[in-house]
Amino acid sequence: MELKFILESLLFSAQKPMSVKELRDVFATAAAAEEAEEAAQALKKVKDDDVVAALEMLASEHEAAARSYRLVCVAGSWQFVTQPEFSPWLKAFVGVKVRPSRLSQPALETLAIIAYRQPVTRAEVEQIRGVNIDGTLQTLLERSLVESVGRAEVVGRPQIYSTTPIFLEYFGLRGLEDLPAADELRRIVIEKPPEPLTVDPGLATAAPEQLMLEKTEVGGGAAETPQS
Repeated sequence: MELKFILESLLFSAQKPMSVKELRDVFATAAAAEEAEEAAQALKKVKDDDVVAALEMLASEHEAAARSYRLVCVAGSWQFVTQPEFSPWLKAFVGVKVRPSRLSQPALETLAIIAYRQPVTRAEVEQIRGVNIDGTLQTLLERSLVESVGRAEVVGRPQIYSTTPIFLEYFGLRGLEDLPAADELRRIVIEKPPEPLTVDPGLATAAPEQLMLEKTEVGGGAAETPQS
């Protein structure tokens, strides 16, 4: 039994998009069954590349057949979706679900900067946009389009943000490599704040000039010059 047809049957029956790992887990479960056929045993050790190649072939065949649906990969998971031109009949059949309001232009601009420059801090995004983004950033966080992925190793240790898998689903992207080219946005120079400075010799190093300045300020006067 050909791999692509097994994958096709699984995706048709699935209630949600499936990743390559989830598909391979199905193969492993089928092979472990007592009544497992030889074909199921053979697929137990199928590789990720083989699964992806079969899915790509299946997607091409469905596209060439010009059917009412197609196979797509969004955010690393595969699913069958109907062609956009059939949406009027589908809306009439299943009803129109309440969807979140569309993103505003400021939110889209902020999201684009984060997508192309991630990971990035709020201050760095504001440097590029030239305006405060507190409100738009909060909107993007509430809709799970971006998330905090840690803190920057600079003074104040601000949070850094990246896009989420939901961002890929929202825009129908397989991965970040599918983002349209935006070389100009990537080339904008961002001024980085200085790294944290600690004058404790046991924790970190500091410039000799800074150490001398700290010593002078503590002593309340000029630093002594060694006698020759």
